[in-house]
Amino acid sequence: MKEAYFYDKLDDKKVCCRLCPHACLIAENKTGFCCVRKNIGGMLYSMNYDKVIAEHIDPVEKKPLFHVLPGSRSYSIAAAGCNFTCRHCQNADISQFPRDRGVCIGEPRLPEAIVAAAQKNGCASISYTYTEPTIYYELAADTAKLAADKGLKNIFVSNGYINAGPLKQLSPYLHAANIDLKAFSDDFYRTICGSRLEPVLETIRLYKNLGIWIEITTLIIPGLNDSPEMLAATAGFIAGVGREIPWHVTAFYPMHLMTDRGPTQIETLLLARDIGLEAGLRYVYTGNIPGSGGENTLCHSCGSLLITRTGYAIAPVGFNHGKCSGCGAACAGIFT
Repeated sequence: MKEAYFYDKLDDKKVCCRLCPHACLIAENKTGFCCVRKNIGGMLYSMNYDKVIAEHIDPVEKKPLFHVLPGSRSYSIAAAGCNFTCRHCQNADISQFPRDRGVCIGEPRLPEAIVAAAQKNGCASISYTYTEPTIYYELAADTAKLAADKGLKNIFVSNGYINAGPLKQLSPYLHAANIDLKAFSDDFYRTICGSRLEPVLETIRLYKNLGIWIEITTLIIPGLNDSPEMLAATAGFIAGVGREIPWHVTAFYPMHLMTDRGPTQIETLLLARDIGLEAGLRYVYTGNIPGSGGENTLCHSCGSLLITRTGYAIAPVGFNHGKCSGCGAACAGIFT
């Protein structure tokens, strides 16, 4: 266990967690909404600090990040738990494990070991992913500082449910993130995810203002967030934050507690891509339908093909050190 960052001590040995917008008021011997931050004797502890439940070497495109060191590998870790309860979670077996089982499990890994493993395996970055990195903030923050000192990039794959203070403190060591914007609907967030929309929108704006590279993912779920009106609202918000922000529109498949609807149709994803481009976004990508052409990166200035992708296989075509080989326009992202 490690004493948690960002909490207030209150009377009667209660504490208030200040890590995420849930702002949990936690009595002694109880946990917060995430089930991995526990009040012990009037002090808040991270129960998953040295318990890594998933550890893999992934292509950075799997995050998905298409504009961060394309073709590189990212050392990817997760600790158990989440501050959302998404009915369609694809990693519910680990994200909801503490909530479902009442315990927090994982293999012992300290920040030094994680950074050493990333270097040994030739990874260019460390990704905090699979579950929600906010709820293992202490492990992620301590690891990110060491990783940045070694020249590694740090990446969050996140639901965006984090308070401003923790994100600002982490920002000198955090280089990129993929943030889920699940739907442009507070009702969706409340009923499907157990959270709220506005804090996520605030987080996306803050990432942009802090200079951290971001890409946005929306899983398109039939009948819930796939209307042209909602897709246009989502695209319009992203474009208002930054037209250069890539938007990944991804196909849903039935999973976890959401098996009452079928997979997303390819036509819906292609429509979402068109809506994003019409809203002024420079880069809109389709996900979970390899070979459709919606994974390629085009020059926003002249339309030339820069990078081709099929799944996680990529090939630079007209791309030279972050610029279009044809017209010389810079492609937004992290390429060196």
